[in-house]
Amino acid sequence: MNHTQFQLDEARFSLLAAFLAWIWPGLGHISLGEKKRGVYIMIGVLFLFFCGLLVGGFDAVDRLSGSDRLWFYAQGLCGPIAFAADFINQNYIKQLPAPDQLRTQSLGRVNEMGTLFIALAGLMNLIVIIDALHFIPRRQVAPKSDPGDSRDSGGAEEAGGADT
Repeated sequence: MNHTQFQLDEARFSLLAAFLAWIWPGLGHISLGEKKRGVYIMIGVLFLFFCGLLVGGFDAVDRLSGSDRLWFYAQGLCGPIAFAADFINQNYIKQLPAPDQLRTQSLGRVNEMGTLFIALAGLMNLIVIIDALHFIPRRQVAPKSDPGDSRDSGGAEEAGGADT
């Protein structure tokens, strides 16, 4: 069985990559040359964030409400998209007349689930930011040949020599 092996290099400390990871999830890893990993991160964090908005509505992101203020600390780790969702909530949704507000807000547990999804996206992005900050590059190394592997020319000669 042939496994791809990686050799770890020295860790790099990159404030720029951490900042880019906060600006847009996955962008920090893309800037470090880990394009595939950055795209996977982007898909995962943004999927959680937008599912939270879909389930809980824009009311799920609320930095001024007393009960949701603590949740916004975690949600804000998603970056400017969380602040944009809060801006929409504060300046458009909360400015509507009361009957229209009821049609745009989710009620009960549904709102809490949306809030939780978005907060989990922010906490997941925090781990990504820390990973981008203390990045350890990986280099692919050639696999070592197994002495007993029949595909190896040295192993075939030894096996052939033992039979004669």
